[in-house]
Amino acid sequence: MNEDVLEFYNNKRVLITGGRGYLGSILTNTLSRVGCKIIRVGRSGVDQSIKEIKADLTDIKGDIRDKKTWADNLEGIDFVFHFAAQTSVYKAEQDAFDDFRSNVLPMLHLLEVCKKNKWRPSILFAGTVTEAGIPNTIPVDETYPDQPVTVYDLHKLMAEKYLRYYANQDFVRGVVLRLANVYGPGPKSSSTDRGILNMMMRKALEGKSLTVYGKGEFIRDYIYIEDVISAFLSAAIYIRELNGKYFVLGSGKGHTIAQAINLVADRVALKAGKRVPVEHVNPPLGQSPIEARNFVSDTQQFTQATGWQAQYSLEEGIDNTVKRLSKRITNS
Repeated sequence: MNEDVLEFYNNKRVLITGGRGYLGSILTNTLSRVGCKIIRVGRSGVDQSIKEIKADLTDIKGDIRDKKTWADNLEGIDFVFHFAAQTSVYKAEQDAFDDFRSNVLPMLHLLEVCKKNKWRPSILFAGTVTEAGIPNTIPVDETYPDQPVTVYDLHKLMAEKYLRYYANQDFVRGVVLRLANVYGPGPKSSSTDRGILNMMMRKALEGKSLTVYGKGEFIRDYIYIEDVISAFLSAAIYIRELNGKYFVLGSGKGHTIAQAINLVADRVALKAGKRVPVEHVNPPLGQSPIEARNFVSDTQQFTQATGWQAQYSLEEGIDNTVKRLSKRITNS
C-alpha cells in the first residue's frame, strides 16, 4: 500500500458499511495504521481482531436498511465506503424483494439523509462488472452498455444509478468501482457462489481435490484484494475528478477458470509437497446465465485519472493468499 495514499486519511472521518465483511475488514485493517476516525456499521457486535491500531475505531450495531441508522451516524463523515450487500446471485433470484431491500434501499436512505441534512460526504460504492451482463467482446471498459441478466446485477445497477444521479445533482460526491473477481486473504464470503478461488486454495491446503465445471473455458479477471483496497483509497482522494462516474476495476489480465484452478493446485503443491487432483465435473442444474461469460477489464480510464495500477499477478496473489491461509490452518 502506498504510504502517501494512507497519509491522506490522517484526521479524516470514515464510515464503512459491511466493515466485518471481506472488503470492509481489509479496508479497516489498512486504515487502522493511520490516525483517522473509523465508524463501522453492521448488524453484528464489536470486533476485537485488530491488535495494533492508530485509528479511533468505533463499531456501531445497526441495520443500513433503516434510515435511522444513517441519520444517526453520517454527520461529520468525510468518506463513506459502502460495501455492505447481499452478494448471492441465486438468493437474489429466489427473493427479489429481499435483494432490493438489501442492495438498493440502503443506498437511497443514505442519499436522502445526506440531501435532507445537507451533508456532503464522498461515497465510494462497490459495484460489479457483471452489471454489463455477458460481453460479446473483451476487454470491457466504461463505454460498454449495461445489460444485466440477473436480479442481483439489476439491483446493483439501480443503486449505482441512484448514487450517480445524486452526485450529479451535487447533493453528495460519489464514484463507483465495478469489481471483477476479487480474491486474497480475508474472511470467508457469506455467499457460496462468491470467493471461489479462495475456497479452492483452502481445499488444496487441506489436501482435497479441486473441481472445475465443464471444460472451465470461460475467462475471468482475477484481482487481488490489496489492489482493490488501494483503488478505493485512491478513488476517494480523486473524488472531485471522478465524481458521478463509474469505473471498471480488474487486473486487466484474463485466465480461464481451468487455468486459475490449476494454478492454485500448482502453487499449493510447491508449499505442501503434493499436488491435489483437479477434476472436471458436470455443472449443476440451474446455473445462472451469468456464469457463461468471458470477462477482462480495461482499467485505462481509472489509471489515467488516479495513477492506480494493479500490482499483483495472479501467481503472486495466490502465493500470498496460500501463505496466509496455511498459517491459519496450522494455528487452528
